[in-house]
Amino acid sequence: MDTSILVIEDVPEMADLVALYLRNAGFSVTAVQSAEQALDEVRKKVPDLVILDLNLPGMSGFDFLKTFRAEFTDTVPVVIVSARDADEDIIAGLGIGADEFVTKPFSPRVLVARVEANVRRQAKSEAAAEATYTFGDYTVLLNSCVLKKGAQKIALSAKEYEVLAYFIKNEGTVLSPETIYNDVWKTAYGDITAVAVYVQRLRKKIEADPAKPAHIKTVFGQGYRFDRADA
Repeated sequence: MDTSILVIEDVPEMADLVALYLRNAGFSVTAVQSAEQALDEVRKKVPDLVILDLNLPGMSGFDFLKTFRAEFTDTVPVVIVSARDADEDIIAGLGIGADEFVTKPFSPRVLVARVEANVRRQAKSEAAAEATYTFGDYTVLLNSCVLKKGAQKIALSAKEYEVLAYFIKNEGTVLSPETIYNDVWKTAYGDITAVAVYVQRLRKKIEADPAKPAHIKTVFGQGYRFDRADA
């Protein structure tokens, strides 16, 4: 699991305990002790989930959450973990964008379970919003520019993905190397043999037998045709 968790907790012992349980569950964890440090981390990379204490030195947890939602993302789950258990605090936290409120003291195992539940919900939500194209055993996540075989991601370079996406867009149409080169590379100058090179690279990654391709087929004397079905 490569899900990244940002833990914002000013008590080192508590931060270390939470991070230990999360890492044991397979998460990648970064722990910081202030909202200001957290914003520095978010500017480098937005995490997949945030665990947030409210009573922090300097900027409060509430202020961090407002900034995080306004300037970075409104979709990444945020789990507040705080000793402040008044109804007003819980309502305020949920009202400005938290997804869950866990009061201290808490069971680390229960916190991990809640984190896992939020990660699953987020994954399902993203999958539902993602435009997909399937062929054979493969799925292309068109919004994310990702190719998967089952649950496994297939590594593609940017240009390999562009060529594959172009074939998908023109499924069933015979495309000459000149047409592919002009539309994908978008230049009148260059080496048109690059098309054949990238076709061979893609066949090695998506064809059961690259010598007898089921999807990117050669139409002799004309070019290539992409077929969704294996037949």
